[in-house]
Amino acid sequence: MIQLKNITYRIAGRTLLDNASLSIPTGYHVGLVGPNGTGKSTLFKLIAGELELDGGEIDMIAGTKMGMVRQDMPDDDTSLLDVVLAADTERASLLAEAETATDPERISDIYVRLDDIDAYGAPARASIILSGLGFPVEDQSRPISDFSGGWRMRVALAAALFQKPELLLLDEPTNHLDFEAIVWLESFLIQYPHTFIIISHDRETLNKTVTHIAHLDQLKLTLYTGNYDQFEEAHAQKRLGHQALFEKQQAHKKKMMEFVSRFGAKASKAKQAQSRLKSIERMDMVDALIAERSVSFKFPQPEQMGSPIVTIDNTDVGYEPGKPVLTKVNISIGGEDRIALLGANGNGKSTLVKLISGNLEAMQGNVFRSGKLRVGYFAQHQSDELDVDATAYEVLRRAIKDQPEHKLRAMLGKFGFDKAKSDTTIEELSGGEKARLLFCLMSHDAPHIMLLDEPTNHLDIDARAALIQALNGYEGCIILVSHDPHLVESVADQLYLVKDGSVTPYNDDLEAYRQLVIDQRRKERSDAKKDKKDKKDHKKSKKNKRNPVEKLEKKVNKYTAEKLALETEMATPKAINKPGVMDELLAQYAVVQTSLEEAEAAWLEAQEE
Repeated sequence: MIQLKNITYRIAGRTLLDNASLSIPTGYHVGLVGPNGTGKSTLFKLIAGELELDGGEIDMIAGTKMGMVRQDMPDDDTSLLDVVLAADTERASLLAEAETATDPERISDIYVRLDDIDAYGAPARASIILSGLGFPVEDQSRPISDFSGGWRMRVALAAALFQKPELLLLDEPTNHLDFEAIVWLESFLIQYPHTFIIISHDRETLNKTVTHIAHLDQLKLTLYTGNYDQFEEAHAQKRLGHQALFEKQQAHKKKMMEFVSRFGAKASKAKQAQSRLKSIERMDMVDALIAERSVSFKFPQPEQMGSPIVTIDNTDVGYEPGKPVLTKVNISIGGEDRIALLGANGNGKSTLVKLISGNLEAMQGNVFRSGKLRVGYFAQHQSDELDVDATAYEVLRRAIKDQPEHKLRAMLGKFGFDKAKSDTTIEELSGGEKARLLFCLMSHDAPHIMLLDEPTNHLDIDARAALIQALNGYEGCIILVSHDPHLVESVADQLYLVKDGSVTPYNDDLEAYRQLVIDQRRKERSDAKKDKKDKKDHKKSKKNKRNPVEKLEKKVNKYTAEKLALETEMATPKAINKPGVMDELLAQYAVVQTSLEEAEAAWLEAQEE
């Protein structure tokens, strides 16, 4: 399918790939992994031809149709369905040509090809994909300009999936999806008939959908067989081997340095010592790969408080008067509770988090919070609100004005910021580093409750593991909104379902909820098919009913016209002056009048059926 042969790529003096090679056969489902900043997204752009290699070549089977998620979604009145349909450029081109073609042979070729690609079934396929990604059928005719950036990215994903290219490139496709849409996407990818490469920091998605892992590490690419967990096991063994080799090389280097130190000053041994020094410089040292793992971090511990720390009693909450998002909410939250909120986007999970935090007031009902309660609140949009010209240290200094510098730097150090990184501007920080800074800001005063709304969107797999470790070491209350099932299963011990305006305990596990979502989607598809059939049958019934009505209406019009013509002729001098002509016209008029009355009666009766 695709071969990367000794490819090299540099940007701004930095090498991202150095003589890297990779071969992916047809039909492979590949997860592309590696720490943030190693060049995974850049590799996609190289494969797509958006960037030029500095060396090597990328070969693909001739005529391979490639698909990626577009970043430049339109912002106009084009409906969601039409945006997705337009992604199949061949279909769009053929349909347009069919409107203007005049050569019978070409017209025949067009319709044969349209049939081959199932062009007329395309709207139904596009609708199914949009539904799976969270767009109800009634929303699919709305203009794309009605939707926010996150929802437009879902449309872009739908367009990429709709094309079903031979090579599909997906860069973090789950970032803008809720759990329900992720379940659908995973099912789609498992059954995908062609090759795809996916960049994802969601280990569960990788475990479920890929057959191979391509690891981008130290400027090279290595292909492993199996899912992400199997890759981790194989890579861990490889690291242990590298570490053992590293330790042997270090021991050898130490002996060589001892020789140089002992004999370097003696003339008889000077040349040999110089030779040893050069040999040390040439040694192909294996890096200690233990140091490659993501930095860990730690949340400060709050003092204990009596439970419950928050009580929500028969409460309505929302944004517009008279239009609550959630109604009759009843929750009691203890100081050591670990709660995850389930439910599709738009059902009110973030609304509930804002209510608990105090950022949103109740419309009615009562919310009790312990008097000395401190709340830490992490929301994914907060990174966009940071001052890009300030350093990490300056941002923390603005938030905490009464602490000396060394304490602030110590706080940052607990979240992986050394002095150099602390003095780096926000603009130059990666998404994961900004997230860790927000964790530091959120927890600096040791909150009793941490509200985490999608905390992992910008964290790589290792950083997610570090977050799980930090959360499990934290002794306060955690309320979590996340589409990362591994995080939810590792941290939460209570689940609440936010759906249809209510909040209820969910007493089963996440796997059962996954199956519930799958069954619900299956039922929705079945109901949609039934609804479509009912509409078709109703339309057919109306058409069958309309046919006799239309025929009778034509008869009424015909007899009315004949009657009018006879009346006109009977008023002429010829008819008036010749009794024989008038008698004949009167006889014809009587027949037409009777026929008209019968047709009108039949038409009225048909209308009432």
